[in-house]
Amino acid sequence: MYFQHTDPRVCAIADKVFGGERLTFDDGLYLDERVDTLTMGKLANFVREKKNGNYAFYNTNVHLNPTNVCVYRCTFCAFRSDLKGPRGYVFSDDAIRERVLEAKANGATEIHVVGGLHHQKKFEWYLNIVRVIHETWPEIHIKAWTAVELNWFIHITKQPYEWVLSELKQAGLGSLPGGGAEIFDESVRSQICEHKADSSHWIAAHRAAHGLGLRSNATMLYGHVEEARHRIDHLCQLRALQDETGGFQTFIPLAFHPENTGMSHIPKPTGNMDLRMVALSRLMLDNFDHIKAYWIMLGEATAQVALGFGADDIDGTVVHELIYHDAGAKTPEGLTIQQLHRLIREAGREPVERDTLYRRVIRDGARWTVGAPVLSELAAAQA
Repeated sequence: MYFQHTDPRVCAIADKVFGGERLTFDDGLYLDERVDTLTMGKLANFVREKKNGNYAFYNTNVHLNPTNVCVYRCTFCAFRSDLKGPRGYVFSDDAIRERVLEAKANGATEIHVVGGLHHQKKFEWYLNIVRVIHETWPEIHIKAWTAVELNWFIHITKQPYEWVLSELKQAGLGSLPGGGAEIFDESVRSQICEHKADSSHWIAAHRAAHGLGLRSNATMLYGHVEEARHRIDHLCQLRALQDETGGFQTFIPLAFHPENTGMSHIPKPTGNMDLRMVALSRLMLDNFDHIKAYWIMLGEATAQVALGFGADDIDGTVVHELIYHDAGAKTPEGLTIQQLHRLIREAGREPVERDTLYRRVIRDGARWTVGAPVLSELAAAQA
């Protein structure tokens, strides 16, 4: 690939990228602090197309946030409520069944379950949510409970992660979302989520999940009080765990939304920073197959552009998302498959519907089946 730059350090980094050589912490720091966005995007797009061709993935999914009552009071969170707060709510079993049947009628392949940590609910209540979903519609993939929630479960059960996850898996759990990672550096966590599970617990929960054959995602919350060195450290720690387990599927850089939070004085990250974080993630996480541009957080326009800056996935229909909308997101509360196709095609990419495990979805209206893993198809076509 033709590449020219006036900065010799950038040229050396580019040589590593084109040669498939891993970037170091110092390389990442230099990219984050010194290199222009378009150059980062060009390098990241090379990696993205090498891994995923011209495909851009999406899925048909629905969110379930079963309660917003939460024992924690994270400074950055606009979703939580106190037990007796006027905004507080708890889903009943019937309400959960209604959400699942709605998902079925709309042809969803995945339900994404995260919420508050209700301190008056026992582990059986959280376990029952998974069980009710699975019994209502066994075909839907249940992606549920972040590492922070799992940490709460080991606290209230006095059992290890392996036991908690085994119980959830037996009830129908299919995979884990990547939320709760925020920034791994403890000096940052002490400012934004002081009492929440620390980074060692987040890593331990995902390590245990991978050991049980459960795949998971990973995230990073950027654009608040963190610095470049914290972001690069975060990415390097994720990369090391992926080297160890191979259990991560997708990385999602998450922009901090300050509205309605205890950090509302901090400006929202710019579109330029959003694109830089997508590109940086793609360049540093060489052992992750997928980088997601979460449209509901970035906005549709930035998510489109991100498909040329390292991202190969824009998430999905995302019906009933509350957490980012409570924090001021102005994006629609859900998109149709036709709208997702338009976003992807306008960016010059080929839309591919995938299930949670990145197998091709073969759809006939609301009915669907899954085929082979899409990257296996791509590898066979390139052979």
